[in-house]
Amino acid sequence: MLVFSKQKLVFLSVPKTGTTAWQAALGRHASMVVTDPPELKHAPVFRYNRFFRPALEKFVGEGLDVMAVMREPVSWLGSWYRYRQRPFLDGHANSTAGISFDNFVEAYLKGQTPGFANVGAQSKFLEPTRNGTAITHLFRYEDQAAIIGFLQDRLQCAITLERYNASAKAASGPQLSEDVERRLRRKFSPDFALWNGIGADGAYVPVPEASI
Repeated sequence: MLVFSKQKLVFLSVPKTGTTAWQAALGRHASMVVTDPPELKHAPVFRYNRFFRPALEKFVGEGLDVMAVMREPVSWLGSWYRYRQRPFLDGHANSTAGISFDNFVEAYLKGQTPGFANVGAQSKFLEPTRNGTAITHLFRYEDQAAIIGFLQDRLQCAITLERYNASAKAASGPQLSEDVERRLRRKFSPDFALWNGIGADGAYVPVPEASI
């Protein structure tokens, strides 16, 4: 998570959307950079609302904008799948070594998700809270130019983005069978609807019926 107090902007770090690269590129411009522990670095909206927003509004002022980046849901799961194939995780319950992408997503769809497929959902990360705390600017990971343009205009600085922690990736990336993808789109329809609703200017349709 990055906080820019003068610009009254908070950048939440959705996992697997280039967060380490953004922190490296923008850290020197930020008033606060939260890198550890992961639960705070990747604080979702509800955790930001509970632990960070009250203090920031007290010392920075109200009217903070909150931005985030969302990745196309199948691509997002593909990034998690590749990330957990690292040799470092061999023998660990979270490893996806020897597991097909179809099997990974099928496990993700289960009610009791096994550890290797327990990665949460972007729609839940971005879900507004009942008190109205919500993302005000949401960008597609695939539209890096829009993200950079918004941040350069808001922060009034040039931005050079490099890749960090990139997972090993085949040329075409992992592929889902039609049946598994259809089931994924049905069960996690809020994620696909949210990603499809993102505009080029960062406008989006919030996830309805917040449960937090």
